[in-house]
Amino acid sequence: MYINAIREASSHRASLITLTVEAQHSPHKALAMDALQLLLGALLFLLPATLLRLLRARSKHPRLPPGPPSLPLLGSMVWLTNSPSEIEPLLRRLVERYGPIVALRMGLSLSVFIADRRLAHAALVESGAALADRPTLTSAGLLGETQNAIGRGSYGPVWRLLRRNLVAETVHPSRVKLFAPARAWVRRVLLEKLGEPRPGAAPAAPCVVETFQYAMFCLLVLMCFGERLDEPAVRAIAAAAREALIYRSKSMPVFAFFPAVTKHVFRSRLHRVRALKRRLGELFMPLIDARRERKERGGESKKETTFEHSYVDSLLDIKIHEDGDRALTDDEMIILCCEFLDGGTDTTSTGLQWIMAELVKNPGIQEKLYNEIKATIDDDKEEVTEEDVHKIPYLKAVILEGLRKHPPAHFVLPHKAAEDMEIGGYTIPEGTTVNFMVAEMGRDEREWKNPMEFSPERFLPGGDGEGVDVTGTKAIKMMPFGAGRRICAAFGMAMLHLEYFVANMVREFEWHEVVGDEVDFAEKNEFTVVMKKPLRPRLVPRRSQASQV
Repeated sequence: MYINAIREASSHRASLITLTVEAQHSPHKALAMDALQLLLGALLFLLPATLLRLLRARSKHPRLPPGPPSLPLLGSMVWLTNSPSEIEPLLRRLVERYGPIVALRMGLSLSVFIADRRLAHAALVESGAALADRPTLTSAGLLGETQNAIGRGSYGPVWRLLRRNLVAETVHPSRVKLFAPARAWVRRVLLEKLGEPRPGAAPAAPCVVETFQYAMFCLLVLMCFGERLDEPAVRAIAAAAREALIYRSKSMPVFAFFPAVTKHVFRSRLHRVRALKRRLGELFMPLIDARRERKERGGESKKETTFEHSYVDSLLDIKIHEDGDRALTDDEMIILCCEFLDGGTDTTSTGLQWIMAELVKNPGIQEKLYNEIKATIDDDKEEVTEEDVHKIPYLKAVILEGLRKHPPAHFVLPHKAAEDMEIGGYTIPEGTTVNFMVAEMGRDEREWKNPMEFSPERFLPGGDGEGVDVTGTKAIKMMPFGAGRRICAAFGMAMLHLEYFVANMVREFEWHEVVGDEVDFAEKNEFTVVMKKPLRPRLVPRRSQASQV
């Protein structure tokens, strides 16, 4: 949904390396060298003040969480010896050495990482107000972007307004039901794409994650803009949104390190982001303007592809009382639409791929799920409906087990301490960035029996996951959607989408491994944690072609 927290946190070493490389190879070498000299000068100038600040901080906060040694200005030395791609294995080693709460200095900032479910509950639920804020992204300030957003927005009245609007008008169960025809349409699109014959395939071996991504974009674009677009239009939006998301997550963290210098050295990156934003505006604004004009006409539309409800409709109605009752600007609506699309497509399509990969690798589990679906749904019924999925307990168990073992994001978005607080007997100073290691909690062998085994039965009566609450309100055992005041607002809709599409895909196709192309569960960090080797199953229709759609 948002900029990867760990890339933001681990940017400092990468920034220093990139500074040197770009200075050596850029056509503006002289300018880059001047910038490097400026950086060195800034380091020397800030060194005395930083030492004094660290000494004061140490005396003021004697019980900081443990962590590796740090250097003035640069921070913890681990950033100098590990690449950004090694951050998660590094953090696991640090947790093994120092315990379930670890502190790392990143430049002048302090970041804390929590890998224990009880500490996570104490921080996010019991002390939720103190950790409801987000760190300010330096890159957003350099781009002149507002903090009026839901995912990365600052905690306060505007954030509450935007989140309340999203929940009440779009992702509340009563509103989600209004988009049932949209999901039925996307189900047909998905099954048709999966069943398309492919040269050399026997009988069908698609790269399913691409199909999942396209189908989810079809659905979220319709929910966002209220318009059922054709395939070229959906793919154009998907390509632009994904390019912007990936580029920002990989290229913007550098600005967290001495932005006064890096904004000049890496100004081409800022130019590139602005160009990507303009492209999104070119795609989004005609759709937003169409909903604005429809509203002015009293909601009338003669187009069959136009839906009565959309997320944009609710954005057009928002008035920000704290700013003179003004409406949202076009830029703010573009940012909010990006959040909506990114949050509902990338995470869901990633989750679908991991779950279906496990069903391919575990045919016994797949067959058990299919038999329960078949026992619940009449053969002549066109689809597994949204009402039907609630009648299949094993289906929910499969989804929960997939989210436990393969959470699409291994870290929730970072939180910021609004005041000095205590977690696990340690002081967390005001302004500290606090991160939560989601994957470690779901794979903790102290809490889960054989955690790396895919076993949906653990979520059935008698299992170690029986009655688990994914919201973490009473207790946290797994938190794929976060917890506390910043929990994903659309977690209910996300669960519905996973259950609905998995059930219909298993009902329509047998999912098999391709000989010589076995399932590989190696992970790769993109915006979410995806399969390094994308899933390419062999699909065999279970029912007649006429009944599949």
